[in-house]
Amino acid sequence: MFEHEKFDKYAFENVPLNRDIYLMDEKWMSKYEASLLEVFAGNGADYEPVGYISYACARKIVPEGIELSWYPNINDRFHEVAIWLPKNAYVTCVGSWQCDEKPHVFVKGDWLNHLHLRSYTIFALIDAVGVKAAIRSNVLTRNRLVRLRDRIDDMARRYSDVWFISFADSLLLKSNWTVGHFESSVKYTYRPGFFKLFAELRALYREELSLEVYASLTQGSNEYYDDDVTHISASGNQISLNRLGLPFAQLIAIDDAARAAIRAGDHTPNDLYMDELFFRSVRFKHSFEKNRQPRHRYASPMSDGDNYYFYASADTVMSNLDPDVFAPK
Repeated sequence: MFEHEKFDKYAFENVPLNRDIYLMDEKWMSKYEASLLEVFAGNGADYEPVGYISYACARKIVPEGIELSWYPNINDRFHEVAIWLPKNAYVTCVGSWQCDEKPHVFVKGDWLNHLHLRSYTIFALIDAVGVKAAIRSNVLTRNRLVRLRDRIDDMARRYSDVWFISFADSLLLKSNWTVGHFESSVKYTYRPGFFKLFAELRALYREELSLEVYASLTQGSNEYYDDDVTHISASGNQISLNRLGLPFAQLIAIDDAARAAIRAGDHTPNDLYMDELFFRSVRFKHSFEKNRQPRHRYASPMSDGDNYYFYASADTVMSNLDPDVFAPK
């Protein structure tokens, strides 16, 4: 296939990096070839797009596969998710620069369907500031900690789509979201409303423990494609977050990098430290210049190369969110 001289065929190891590409189910290959052959023959006026594409960008190629940036939503905001295309799901890559046709990476249909139908995760690590001093001052009494726990119970009832794993001085939060596509009942449900939740937690810790808190946030794909946010064993003493530990390691990496940057004087303490992909995926008001917000490099366990977290006050973020972020689902 794709033998016409105007086709640009790319070997696996030569898939173009850091430029727009399209992911497409291999079932469309024949019709895609036929449609472009019509264009090459001078019948471009009758050309109609074939099949369905997913927007992506290849970042790194290794023998086992391709590290991709995938854009599940380009309609109302920039939403980028780091994904992995294994080599055994790759079929071919073809385009045509002479017809301004971007490279199309044809992939196995099962892999592409999983990409759209699997669940994805937002993770947040909430940590209290000044705990050591509070312990030494004996202000973290049992009564105060129990009141805090009871109020977090109430918050968990109100935010039923979020899982709360709590310690007295920190919280790990997890919430799933989906991309979906028009041929399924699965819908795009990404709403990073953790900012409102963080504002409530900040007020709670101030009232009950007289402590400030900050949050690290990230997102990623789920390996447990169709499972719930969490799993509790029948015996009740095994809890699975239905997720590999890499996103948690990423939260720790952001937290460690922020602490080091503060100690070095690279930036001041802030309320929120957000992985770059998460931050860019948030729907802000058009007047908010998010690309001008301060950021800092960190070593991510999720991907190679330069990785950054954005840091900001919660009030700045909250005041610049698009109102639709908090609209009912």
